[in-house]
Amino acid sequence: MMRQCFEAIVLNKYKASYEVCDVCGYLKAFNPHWIDESYSKAIADADTGLVSRNINIANKISRILYWLVKDHKHEIFLDIAGGYGLLTRIMRDNGFNFFWSDKYCQNLVATGFEYSAIYGNCLAITAIEALEHVTDPVEFISNSLKLSGSKTIIFTTELYKDNPPNPAEWWYYTFSTGQHISFFKYETLKKVAENLELNFVTANGVHIFTDQIVSPFKLKLLTNKFFSIFPTFWIKYKLGSKTFLDHKTMLNLVSKG
Repeated sequence: MMRQCFEAIVLNKYKASYEVCDVCGYLKAFNPHWIDESYSKAIADADTGLVSRNINIANKISRILYWLVKDHKHEIFLDIAGGYGLLTRIMRDNGFNFFWSDKYCQNLVATGFEYSAIYGNCLAITAIEALEHVTDPVEFISNSLKLSGSKTIIFTTELYKDNPPNPAEWWYYTFSTGQHISFFKYETLKKVAENLELNFVTANGVHIFTDQIVSPFKLKLLTNKFFSIFPTFWIKYKLGSKTFLDHKTMLNLVSKG
């Protein structure tokens, strides 16, 4: 049962109402009619952490996939809601066969590696800072897994604890951009995983829904910010970076018109 918990001004002009579920803590904007207007630019100008966030999460995901997922060298992966393609490009540079997909943003840096069903099922998909942008998170995750043929999604979104944060104090609401409309706590994600009949594990801001058994201890270790970036160089060495191979692929495509 949802109940209204506060109101706020969105895009500096619309009065918005926010409601929360007292059972699982799911917090959302009620009837976000401004959402199309908020995406006049798919990536908000205020997102100054775009580059550093993608570099940091790429290092974490590389370690997760290399040490927790089997046959990572020959399987394919998909970054859902991939934005400009930065994460896809970094993951390919790190040796993983990543592809890109995004309905609302132009692929600028991973051109040529857009995902298609002809590539087959993905071993895992990623959705970085995406769930807070959707009106129905369960539907979004379910459709993404179905599209990719995967049973594992690795994602990030900021969680809150206890009661909904004060609108004047939590930066993650980003009322001025109007793009964040769904918010979660641990209990929310646990409930979503149950609805999808998947296991849920989380550590250091990285969340995973999967049909596999993932060790919380290993995930915590692999996502620790003090964990050396050296393993990423080791992974790139062992898998073989796709940077130059992709360069030759794109040159061949250009030469064929």
